[in-house]
Amino acid sequence: MTVPNSGSLVFFGATGDLAYKQIFPSLQGLIQQEGFNVPIIGVSLDGSLEKLKARAEESLKSHGILDPEAFQKLAGLLRAVQGDYNDPGTYEKLRRELGDTERPLHYLAIPPTMFATVVEGLVNAGCATGARVVLEKPFGRDLSSAQELNRILHEHFPEKSIYRIDHYLGKEPVQNILYFRFANPIFEPIWNRDHVRSIQITMAEEFGVKGRGKFYEEAGAIRDVLQNHMLQLLASLTMDPHRGEDHESLRDEKGRLFKAITPLKPGDVVRGQFTGYLSEPGVSHDSTIETFVAVKLSIDNWRWAGVPIFIRCGKKLPLTSTEVMVEFKRPPRETFGEIVPITSSHMRIRISPDITISLGLRVKKPGGRMAGQDVELTFIRQDAEDTPPYQRLLGDAMRGSAELFAREDGIEAQWRVVDSVLDNVTPLYTYAPGTWGPEEAYQLIGRHGPWLNPRPPENRKCV
Repeated sequence: MTVPNSGSLVFFGATGDLAYKQIFPSLQGLIQQEGFNVPIIGVSLDGSLEKLKARAEESLKSHGILDPEAFQKLAGLLRAVQGDYNDPGTYEKLRRELGDTERPLHYLAIPPTMFATVVEGLVNAGCATGARVVLEKPFGRDLSSAQELNRILHEHFPEKSIYRIDHYLGKEPVQNILYFRFANPIFEPIWNRDHVRSIQITMAEEFGVKGRGKFYEEAGAIRDVLQNHMLQLLASLTMDPHRGEDHESLRDEKGRLFKAITPLKPGDVVRGQFTGYLSEPGVSHDSTIETFVAVKLSIDNWRWAGVPIFIRCGKKLPLTSTEVMVEFKRPPRETFGEIVPITSSHMRIRISPDITISLGLRVKKPGGRMAGQDVELTFIRQDAEDTPPYQRLLGDAMRGSAELFAREDGIEAQWRVVDSVLDNVTPLYTYAPGTWGPEEAYQLIGRHGPWLNPRPPENRKCV
């Protein structure tokens, strides 16, 4: 069934950091590649039309490549509504600016604390009729607040009109995991508890909080990346096949997977904070916010029962990279009498800063002895980005395609996984910048280890 496109894009937070770094470059990309040609209405406290155009131009010069022709089209589509989100008059001005536009897409690139206020303003001014709404993560701070946010949204919008952005879902490498799994039948027979020993996912960032200490004090590693990005990545890696033609079936299968993840207990979690975090601007001198977290998860379903899953993510680690390691079980006995490392049989999937898919194998060493060595057969190595995630996601939302957006049941199931370990219920350990986190993370993985650290990306391409 064809879904009609939105007749305009309204984005709240038009002069904010997200718009500056992501939205304006994505809008120019949509104009260049998809002929995007509908009014773009920026709503902000201090954004006159001239200021908005100047902000867009500065954004493209700093975070994209300014295309003079595409920018002129973008500038011609821009409209501005200036006003406070708490002022009903702001939404009356927006109503007049929308005119007879059908199915406007309201993009709330604003703090989650303002979501309810803006939604109520849109409804009261008649701007929500037939509209779609896009919300940025985080979707709540815990399970109860996520449920309350969903309740407020559903008072005015059907679920099919709500688009919850997790930009990780728009990344080309994350989509590639699904394609690689289900388009290659040689892997599916061994993608289960009978052949997989363990799964590790590492999201490492060499940098710190980049001056965003105040934001990070309200989030921490569990809320910022574990509950959303990392669980979404795990779902792509472990979900059952979906019907490719039915876009909603992808979210159905992910929802089933999320609900099968056993909620975390304190003993499954190690939290860390890098030395020096307390000196960051905006950070409390006695902060107990984690900049590193490692967890042990399990999936209680037929495919994955008994397979330990380890996820760690943190800042000020040795390098910036996100990798998945699927370790396969060794044979019941080593035919050639060797002592073989348990990590010798694996699949390595790197999703940033480039895409790499490699298979760990053993091959015979030259000579008369039947002795081997570990090697990696690399299937593909290429640049990680194609279409930027926000460009892909905004384009999909305008077209009414929700496949790459989080759904209500999935969001709440993700919060159930972490809800019992939020807010300092586990100890906080310090770690030195440039290391792989606190020593306690190695104790967490124990006999299922060792942690397999991401490798620095290689310069050459290999396909």
